[in-house]
Amino acid sequence: MRITIDRDRCIGSGQCVMTAPGVFTQDDDALVALVAGHEDGAGDPRVHDVPMACPVQAVAIFED
Repeated sequence: MRITIDRDRCIGSGQCVMTAPGVFTQDDDALVALVAGHEDGAGDPRVHDVPMACPVQAVAIFED
């Protein structure tokens, strides 16, 4: 699995973190970031729900 983030689109709503806290976090500017060591989406079964939860579609997930 490959996760891509468009930080220019991110508005800091935090829906990604609330949906899959084991994979997503927010930086000091409240923008989406990946939790270190979980960049491949491992650690949270709801990671596939994040693209739909994001109000501006700043997160995309691709199966390799």
